[in-house]
Amino acid sequence: MKDSEYFKFDGFTVLPAVFFVFVMWLVYWLEVKFHFRFTDNGIRPHRLSGLQGVVFSPFIHSGLKHLWSNSLPCLILITALSFFYRRVSFYVLVGGIVLTGVLTWLLGRPSYHIGASGVVYMLTAFLFFKGVFTGHYKLLSLSFLVAFFYGSLIWYVLPIKEGVSWEGHLSGAIAGLFLAIVTRNKLPEKRKYVWELEHYKEEEDPFMLHFDENGNFVESIDEEE
Repeated sequence: MKDSEYFKFDGFTVLPAVFFVFVMWLVYWLEVKFHFRFTDNGIRPHRLSGLQGVVFSPFIHSGLKHLWSNSLPCLILITALSFFYRRVSFYVLVGGIVLTGVLTWLLGRPSYHIGASGVVYMLTAFLFFKGVFTGHYKLLSLSFLVAFFYGSLIWYVLPIKEGVSWEGHLSGAIAGLFLAIVTRNKLPEKRKYVWELEHYKEEEDPFMLHFDENGNFVESIDEEE
């Protein structure tokens, strides 16, 4: 598989991210418009009823600032996931949401945990570690970009800020790392240069004939007839 076939930008690349963020905003609009309270549908650790939040919590936010702070990262990271890991993107996103939610339910404090920040941490961890593990130059470049723009998030897996679900952040990071390890994704074929081919012979290479045994360039002069 060539790079152009593997890394393909089309409607599917952006649709999952747009849909995910749209649902986040729709839920917030319903809360404001009809005075609903969806916080009780978030993750409530150690209660069976609190497991419903595994599915619902990523789409519930406490306010406009909370919603906006998660919207742009979700839009960017889910699009990156769909573009660079198209074949496994659905499984990573859905599996990551479930695993992050379950871990938050197990590790979290006895309060309601809401918001998509756990998903942001899951995607960040997956994109970073998967690129490092594969070693493919494009995926590795993505890892460096993710580390550059979102590397500071690492501090918030610790309880350093009151009112923030650091357990959700930590759970997302663990889920992303786990998925990066267990997910198998067929990579595009690595480009091989002529000197990397099995049948390559240095003495038959027209370019190498311009160099002597010491590596010095020797200009070839065509013999006159």
